[in-house]
Amino acid sequence: TESTSENPFSKQYAVDAGRRALEDHLKRQGIAGEVTATKDMGFYTVRYPYSGNPLVSIVIPSRDEVETLKKCLAAIQKTHYANYEVIVVENNSAPETFDFYRSITSEEVKEGEAVCYEGTLSGGQRICVAVWKEGFNYSALNNFGVSFAKGEYLVLMNNDIEMITEDWLEEMLGTCQRREVGVVGAKLYYPDDTVQHAGIVVGIGGNARGIGQNMFMGLQRARSGYLHKASLAMDYSAVTAACLMVKRSIYEAVGGFEEKLAVAFNDVDFCLKLREKGFLNVFTPFAELYHFESVSRGLDDQGEKAERYNKESEHFRTKWKEVLAKGDPYYNPNFSLDRSDFALKIQG
Repeated sequence: TESTSENPFSKQYAVDAGRRALEDHLKRQGIAGEVTATKDMGFYTVRYPYSGNPLVSIVIPSRDEVETLKKCLAAIQKTHYANYEVIVVENNSAPETFDFYRSITSEEVKEGEAVCYEGTLSGGQRICVAVWKEGFNYSALNNFGVSFAKGEYLVLMNNDIEMITEDWLEEMLGTCQRREVGVVGAKLYYPDDTVQHAGIVVGIGGNARGIGQNMFMGLQRARSGYLHKASLAMDYSAVTAACLMVKRSIYEAVGGFEEKLAVAFNDVDFCLKLREKGFLNVFTPFAELYHFESVSRGLDDQGEKAERYNKESEHFRTKWKEVLAKGDPYYNPNFSLDRSDFALKIQG
């Protein structure tokens, strides 16, 4: 028998009423925001316009892989927002890589000197190559790069990132300017157009052994996931540092990245420090980027890298013992701890 009940959101007046309710709430809170109904009736998005013209510093650790870095820089320069600078943190590259650095700076970039060599991008933006002299430590590389940044807002980015949307920086900036927000993370895709990152839940399994997992990994780009969560702005406990934005003042207030976490979990640790201070960590699906990391890469938890991974894992578990024990406050305990698609926990 066909149901005679009607979906209230099949009526335009219901959709409009919901939108007006959200608009009125934003007005009462004194927050500028544009509310629109999604194509899936009953859901709404709020886009936050940025104010002013603040300088954004984009910090990119890099080692060799010159063609990859070139693509990343070329994509950055297509962004609509023009008031940014780029700090490339050089990490023990081969001598021939320095030929490229010299081509983008106005100074003679030398190996082994911990200074920042400056140049200018085609749009007039400042670019600087900061030469790191020590071994690989992702946290230290970012902290070192930030020390040369001049911007009010920071974007931490991997060198194998390419922007899909040219307004990605505006989208992240508008959200990051909200006073309650600490970090904003982007939506990242693998080259095969499946999701790599749509927020991080702490305490679920997968590759990170119960410390945390990127949500909706492997979801086709055209799909929006459970209750459309992969396509809606969401508060999460953490987002990935493959591309995140943070207010510089907050970054400095929490001491930047934890350098004891040289490779693993440093971004989750950083976000939890901000959450501990009362800030929100927000995933926005409106900043879309490709991340050319291999789908099968996994974590550095085998062979000679296993000892380092286990040491960092233990450090994280000890530091955030209570958080892991309580569970992620943004994740319903009835959801699975073994999957990243909001599947229900199997009982029994």
